[in-house]
Amino acid sequence: MEIIRFADIHPEPWRNGGGVTRELASHPKAASAQDGAWDWRVSIADVSKAGEFSTFPGMERVITIIDGELLLLTVDGSEHPLEKYRPFRFSGEAASSATLPTGDIRDLNVIARAGAFKGYTSIVEISKKRAHPVFEGQLAILLEGKATVAPGAAVEEESDGGDPASGAGEAVELARYDAVVGSDARSPEISGRGFVAVISIDHVEPNA
Repeated sequence: MEIIRFADIHPEPWRNGGGVTRELASHPKAASAQDGAWDWRVSIADVSKAGEFSTFPGMERVITIIDGELLLLTVDGSEHPLEKYRPFRFSGEAASSATLPTGDIRDLNVIARAGAFKGYTSIVEISKKRAHPVFEGQLAILLEGKATVAPGAAVEEESDGGDPASGAGEAVELARYDAVVGSDARSPEISGRGFVAVISIDHVEPNA
């Protein structure tokens, strides 16, 4: 069971110097976040001033406000009011800029190479009564509330002496913005009270 701890991620400056971002995951992992060599990336950015967004030629973006109330995003001259927990998709090649009518915001970014991968963001309310599974190709991020994650109960425990944090089926507490990496072999299950963002990265098959 893999958990990406937000507190362990070092903030990096935006490519255009207009803010900072924390990369939760990217593919391939060896690619630099600064040169856009990755095929997809999931990150959380802090926006504290109005200005232009970085461009990502050949990419498609999904942005979701996860802290703060409102971001006014202008994409190729058209203004879009983005409210909290409402994902918005746009081209990474587009000229885009933002203003902050209600103050600082924090946003979740899913960027994927067009024609090769497709990224999706869903906001899900979690419950103590029904655990939410995280499958292969997914990343689940705790946005607010209190939650724990445990390996799927239906999967037999492995005896490979892995990470003690996996807890041999025991629940592990999540902090805000911690991310759980999905798996079909041993699908983690999140339970608690609050909201999570479920990121899905699908591989796009080229046309025959």
